[in-house]
Amino acid sequence: MAEFASPPPVTRWLAARAAGVSYETLPPEAVTVARQCILDWFAVTIPGADEPAVRILREQLLADRAAPVASLTGSPERTSAMNAALINGTASHALDFDDVNMAILGHPTVAILPGLLALAEDIGASPEEVIAAFVAGYEVVCRTGALMSPGHYQYGFHATATAGSIGSAAACARLLRLDEDTTATAFGIAATMASGLKSMFGTMCKPMHAGRAAQNGLQAAQLAARGFTSRQDALECAQGLAATQSTDFNPEDAMMDAPLDFHIRNNLFKYHASCYLTHGAIEAGQALQRGHRVSSNDVQGIEIRVSPVTDRVCNLAKPETGLEAKFSLRLTVAMALAGRDTSGIATFDDAVTREPELARLRDMATIVFDDSFPEAKASVTMTTSDGKSVSATHDAGVADSDLHRQGDKLKRKFDALVEPVLGAQSAELRDLLASFGESGSVADIMGRARSVKS
Repeated sequence: MAEFASPPPVTRWLAARAAGVSYETLPPEAVTVARQCILDWFAVTIPGADEPAVRILREQLLADRAAPVASLTGSPERTSAMNAALINGTASHALDFDDVNMAILGHPTVAILPGLLALAEDIGASPEEVIAAFVAGYEVVCRTGALMSPGHYQYGFHATATAGSIGSAAACARLLRLDEDTTATAFGIAATMASGLKSMFGTMCKPMHAGRAAQNGLQAAQLAARGFTSRQDALECAQGLAATQSTDFNPEDAMMDAPLDFHIRNNLFKYHASCYLTHGAIEAGQALQRGHRVSSNDVQGIEIRVSPVTDRVCNLAKPETGLEAKFSLRLTVAMALAGRDTSGIATFDDAVTREPELARLRDMATIVFDDSFPEAKASVTMTTSDGKSVSATHDAGVADSDLHRQGDKLKRKFDALVEPVLGAQSAELRDLLASFGESGSVADIMGRARSVKS
């Protein structure tokens, strides 16, 4: 357990910053990326609602017949805001196709947005208020992650669940217009509920981490608004969140004076349906496959060079299920070199782990950990039967510099994922989401995202 001498007031500083966010003063790029995050969240949540983990949660929670004030995305039912936060949050992370930020080594939007949308639908908040609250929560989740990095993640905690709970509380507190003191109290309530173990990766518990973070934050903000008490220094105090869940304490990173688009502008979107730390290696493998057109039978050796942080995240040597396949550097690189589509959610099924061609490539691959590599960078070297070796490198931790291009890619991703579920109505929903805040209420948008399937 770490102890920090005379820590600065990180919790209250973050609370003041979150409480002070307004839509009118947001940088234009922050608004653009926030809309893209919202579009992408619906893209992955609507099909994710049909995943087994989500079906189990839905059956369990709907049995309580809670007041139907919030929509279940990708499903026809409505339930309480608290239940919707947990179910929709789990659905949004179930495909592991949601966005990432390296400041927390986790998934910001799936932790923040589900509780925020459920609350907005319940209280009738405007889309503009949702955007402002989302940016406030995004800022806090990244700064909370930076406060405890890298020790928090290395210690075995899933930052999506832990820092995500604080970010969710920040967003919901901002939507409720709580002041600095009450927001700091909400952070304390969320901090004492925050947990999530990396050892659960590859199981149904991992997507539930996002749902639990969303639910924790919503509940924390609502309790704080009613006068529930907690410590207002929960992030930095002795036996607080940082002290118990990390060996690192970086208040200078958490309290950095930077514009509100600083962290959200570095949001990273997924275009492969697997763990984000496999994406650099997949891109490098695809570059080799495109550039050299070598038959998989001619591949005699594969070296995958990555950051050591990947070891306990996506280094499953011989995955046996489609879910485990998403966390296997060896198998995802094998898929890339064999020319398989890694962008389709249907690709990652149990059968893909047993294909002889992929198993051969997977088993010849070796992993080399390189301390000089940032988290999402990877290099793949392929040796062929004629003795030649070729390499390609890709850093998936660098955000797209062209927001227009990024928006177009996200619309295509949305169409590919949502049209099979919602049919013709998906295009209209896509356009509403791409211009979120310019037309349509939150309730209308959530209603359109509910599947007609029973």
